[in-house]
Amino acid sequence: MLPSVILSTFLIAIIFIFITPTTNASAAVLRFREAPKFYNSESCPTLSPAPAASTCYDDANAINVAMTLDAAYLRGSIAAILSVLQHSSCPENIAFHFVAASSAASHHLRATISASFPYLQFQIYPFDDSAAAGLISTSIRAALDCPLNYARNYLADLLPSCITKIVYLDSDLVLVDDIAKLAATPLLNGAVLAAPEYCNANFTSYFTPTFWSNPSLSLTFANRRPCYFNTGVMVIDLRRWRDGGYTTQIVEWMELQKRMRIYELGSLPPFLLVFAGNIAPVDHRWNQHGLGGDNFRGLCRDLHPGPVSLLHWSGKGKPWVRLDANRPCPLDALWAPYDLLRTPYILES
Repeated sequence: MLPSVILSTFLIAIIFIFITPTTNASAAVLRFREAPKFYNSESCPTLSPAPAASTCYDDANAINVAMTLDAAYLRGSIAAILSVLQHSSCPENIAFHFVAASSAASHHLRATISASFPYLQFQIYPFDDSAAAGLISTSIRAALDCPLNYARNYLADLLPSCITKIVYLDSDLVLVDDIAKLAATPLLNGAVLAAPEYCNANFTSYFTPTFWSNPSLSLTFANRRPCYFNTGVMVIDLRRWRDGGYTTQIVEWMELQKRMRIYELGSLPPFLLVFAGNIAPVDHRWNQHGLGGDNFRGLCRDLHPGPVSLLHWSGKGKPWVRLDANRPCPLDALWAPYDLLRTPYILES
């Protein structure tokens, strides 16, 4: 059974869908409404900036969230930000760290975020995608080959060294729970990152026969119990990442992939090669993924069994595209209330 917050969201979304006209959002510059400022608790501590660092807070109560920003997924990013703030116990204690491609478009992205969230604490970090672009091998879906999709590999280098722990989120998700709970995930036994694991998935399918037939490669997982995990939701200890040189390890696997074709699916396999079997656990409620549908046919999918704290439209279909086309999947109605896109007849709360 869905939590009450999701059920109420669903009812609002039904109204939203029927009064919102179809738009070709990708054909024009998107304009968004201003989000309300949320005051969700009377006892939130005031954060103090770290000395000589405008991007960091010297306070254990600060929650640092990292996301990528680009024009194609901006509508999803804004919905994700709104959902984080709306359900956070202390939204004023959240600092966002956005990574965007190095181009003139970053000015537009900054202006758009500031207009929709004028009170938001955020920084935008330019990502020179030339290095990543040279390492990308074609995958089963063109969207996975975008260089910005690989920016998560370089977060420890892009973000200031004073930021030591982040929650990384993709742009095609919404939270219906307090992100502070996710951020508090303990990274025990020296774990570098935490994420929900899915050990019932066929792990071998993420790598080619070339990989598994080569003992020097397949022994990578010796003495590990590797399971699939989705890199769209992660809690990362950046200090341990930097100390362990994990960016270099991921890049080395990508360089080998260019020579030998050892995997098929975008930016995920290098993370599996480096971290699978050595990550801290997170409850599955924090990544109800796959809601975008089947990667090949775009079929709608249902929620996984169990409680829900985060809904993730990973996969081929995105809710805003299907809603605009008047061909939504049932669960897209849960995303719609977080959509701040301006339309002529949008329902104002």
